[in-house]
Order: sequence, then structure tokens, then C-alpha cells
Amino acid sequence: MKIMVVGGGGREHAIVKKIKENKAVTEIFALPGNGGIAMDATCVNIGAKDIDGIVKFAVENKIDYAIVAPDDPLVLGAVDALEEKGIPCFGPRANAAIIEGSKVFSKNLMKKYNIPTAEYEVFTDMDAALKYLESAPIPTVIKADGLALGKGVIIAQTREEAKDAVRSMMQDKVFGKSGDQIVIEEFLTGPEVSVLAFTDGKSIVPMVSSMDHKRAGDNDTGLNTGGMGTIAPNPYYTDPIAWVCTEQIFIPTVQAMNKEGRTFKGCLYFGLMLTEKGPKVIEYNCRFGDPETQVVLPLLETDLLTVMQAVTEERLGDIEVKFSDGSACCVIMASGGYPSSYQKGFEISIPENIADSVYVAGAEIKDGKMVTSGGRVLGVTATANSLEDAITEAYKKVEKISFEGAFYRHDIGARALAAKKEI
Repeated sequence: MKIMVVGGGGREHAIVKKIKENKAVTEIFALPGNGGIAMDATCVNIGAKDIDGIVKFAVENKIDYAIVAPDDPLVLGAVDALEEKGIPCFGPRANAAIIEGSKVFSKNLMKKYNIPTAEYEVFTDMDAALKYLESAPIPTVIKADGLALGKGVIIAQTREEAKDAVRSMMQDKVFGKSGDQIVIEEFLTGPEVSVLAFTDGKSIVPMVSSMDHKRAGDNDTGLNTGGMGTIAPNPYYTDPIAWVCTEQIFIPTVQAMNKEGRTFKGCLYFGLMLTEKGPKVIEYNCRFGDPETQVVLPLLETDLLTVMQAVTEERLGDIEVKFSDGSACCVIMASGGYPSSYQKGFEISIPENIADSVYVAGAEIKDGKMVTSGGRVLGVTATANSLEDAITEAYKKVEKISFEGAFYRHDIGARALAAKKEI
């Protein structure tokens, strides 16, 4: 089988490595891929948002199955365009990907179908939003409606911060058209949990829960990033909470999308907050999370391609999807200065004996060498029977990898270990 994976980050590298385990796979193409993915697949210089280019390549190369991983091409209709040419895909069509593509849509969906989430108001007029903020509870959360590279959410601690956020989105257009509409919502507190789930629109199979670490520095200090590491499973996500989430959030979301004529097939990501009043949805994503994928897929025991094909063919309920009882830890190694300005082009040294557990995100091949080309450069994952051992092993591997200016957090998983003692 010839497989095409659309995307070029650490998440896509994790998908490629897992797909490679299937003996029926003869060739994997990554569009555009990156310098690390090039070790496991044939990279093709076609951007993830170039829908016409992606479809043309797939047709000309007789691709048997396509996996569209990032949010942008899903929202832009990559799956629709590929399926029209008879190419089976993993990923939602555009009318379902709107669950991430529009925060206004997703909040209104939750309100309509009584899916627990934060209280909110929607604004298309800046003056009305600013007036609302005069008396809104503080802290508050300001969200740009559309996609904004994961940066369209601002938690405002003061009324002035909230107003600045509104102006930057609606007046200064820092996120372009994504800020034409905004959501102002209640600030929730409690442990955060990420749960990715396979769904074919009929059945839903939640994957192992995970805990992300967004801040750049140790002890959750510094700027927000795309994620500095993850662990799985998340100790806060107990069996009783999982049951509540399944009954009140996961199944109702799939059913709601069906009722709206927007059947969701692919990976549905639930960003959850475990509040004193129960679990609530902070956000939906229409795809695998990054870097959550780098801890969830290594724990998947069932063949990934088999699961994906079952989703495409709407027979997910007919197969068993198994995950290991163990734990996983992923530590992100980033370029010095990330998430602000950073330099690129430094050679990356990865020992061959640990390459299988390294997921490259920001690298390219130059003069035959792999060099840094992004902020988050790579993720290093270890699995073990216990979370403690997974964390220890991940950091042992990190110490063997080097590139100039590399930095990483030293406390990935510490919060989870502390939580395990509390619970």
C-alpha cells in the first residue's frame, strides 16, 4: 500500500513511524514532511495547505490511503477534495472540521446540545465587546473565532488586559479574519486533561488520556508555547471521570454533529477542564494533538492503519482498539529563545540507538546534515510500566541528543507524579 501523510511536524512523524509497523505498507509519502520524517518516509515539497497540489500528487502517484493530520488542510477541505477523486482518507470533511475551525460554532453546538462548557458570549462588534468587559467577571478568556496557530486564546487577568486582547483581535487583526468574531468566556479552574478519540460517526473510542505542559519554563513559568512535553495517562482522569466524560461529552458530541448533518470521522480531540462542577469542554480539535500524539500512539497496541481504515469505512465498532497499561513521557527539545525569536541552522546529533523514539518537528536536511529549522525541534518519548520510569528514561535519552542552543523543561511529569500521591 502507498500511504500519504499530509503535514510536517512531530505529530506527523509519530503517525509515520506507527504506520510503518503495518507490513502491507510499501511506501509512505509526507507532504511536506521535514528533515526527521525524511528518515522514515519520502518527503515531497508540497505545502499542507496546497489542496490542489496534494490532490494532484495523490492521483498521479496512485495513493491507496491518505492521512490528513493538521487543522488547516482539514478545515480547507482536503479530505473532501481527495475523496472526490476516489482516495480514501483519515480525517473529517470540512463541514465537520468546523468544530475546530470556528470556536463560535463549537460553543453554540455545546449550548444547543447541553454539552458542559464555560459560560460565554459571542461578539462581532468591538465596541459591544468592550462594553461587556466593563462588568464581566475577571479573569476572563478571550478567543478568536478561527484558526490562529494555537495562539488565538488569551487569558486576561485584568479588565485592561481583556480590552487589549479584544482590540488586538478585532481592530489590529493580529489573527487576520480569525478575529472578525470573538468569544468571551468564563474562566474555569481545575486540572486540564487532553483526550483524543477515534470516531467514525457511529462509535467513539477514546485513546489514553494525556497531560500537556504549555509554558516554556520549569514550574509552569514563562510564555505559552505549542507544548513543551506530555505524559500519558493523566492521573486526574480516573475511571469515574472517564465514564462521566463519555456519557456527557464524547457520545453527545458525536451525536450532535450527526444531527447537524456534519458527521465527524477521524480523530476528535477533547480539551477538558475538571472543575468542581464536573468535567467541561475547553476546546475541540478536529485532529490529533501535538505533542499529545507523541505519547498516545506509542501506547497503542492495535495497528494504527487498521484502526484508521475502520474509521474511514465506518466499522470502528467491529474492531478492538487496545492500549498498553503502561505510561509514556515526551520531552520537547526547543531552539534557544522559543517561543520568541530564535536562530536556525544548527546541526542536530541523534544517536542511532534512540532514533526510533525521537519525533522530529522543526528540522531540515542541508548539505546532507539534519539542522534545526523551527522553534520546537523534536520530541523524545519513552514508555515504561510506570510513569516514574517513563520520565527517567525520556530524560536519559534527551541527554544524548544535542544541537546548539537546545533547551527543554526539566520537570515534565512532575505535576502528574504529585497528583498521583494526592488522588
